[in-house]
Amino acid sequence: MSPAALAALAALIRAHQPCVVLTGAGISTESGIPDFRSPPCRGDGGAGDRDGEVGSASPARPVAGLWAEFDPMDYASIRSFRADPARVWSFYALRYEALTRAEPNAGHLALAELERRGLVQAVITQNIDMLHERAGSEDVVEVHGSIRTASCPACGRSYGVGEVLARLPVPVCDEDRAVLKPDVVFFGELLPEAAIDRAFELARGAELLLVVGSTLEVQPVAGLPLEAKRFAIANYGPTALDGEALLRVEGKAGEILPALL
Repeated sequence: MSPAALAALAALIRAHQPCVVLTGAGISTESGIPDFRSPPCRGDGGAGDRDGEVGSASPARPVAGLWAEFDPMDYASIRSFRADPARVWSFYALRYEALTRAEPNAGHLALAELERRGLVQAVITQNIDMLHERAGSEDVVEVHGSIRTASCPACGRSYGVGEVLARLPVPVCDEDRAVLKPDVVFFGELLPEAAIDRAFELARGAELLLVVGSTLEVQPVAGLPLEAKRFAIANYGPTALDGEALLRVEGKAGEILPALL
């Protein structure tokens, strides 16, 4: 992470407004939340594809142990949930507990401050952990949903995250005793229409789209940078669009973003 690259990124953000930010798992790994695709125990700011979709383990269960025991590509699929929701919650209970313990890091806080200063219009995130909101960002588009609520598949009743935590390890609806489904996008489900439509609207109106902590490998979100007038990338490791970015800064979100203030 060179001072020249940081200065160039700061200049881009100030010169090209509005600026919209797209975040992936790389910003949340720095809060202790591993992603789907990085190796066990990495936790170093790498970015995966279904970003922010894996909760870190409780203190009694190391991250590597959680990865060894659960295949997230299985436990986060809608087919598995419909077949055996209690089995899926054996994984999601650990994830909920971990995500609600995680705290916003310096990267989240810096984005919230950039928004307050009028330099970031909105944050589009692939993460489900609500850390942007908790850091103070006001305009956040959650294209993969969030752990904020879980809903009853039978009657549609919605439960807040506190109510879900109180019902673990297998939360059920008070009305019909059906197992609740987290309001996050499982593999095999469509993205929420309103969220993805707004994400593309923001990207198309952006003079600059800044990608933070995503490898840009999963569509349709990976196509958002190409909708903007120009885009820059701040990431730890390569991305699918490095060759097309106006600027690329190598490093961790928690180090790059505060340096822009």
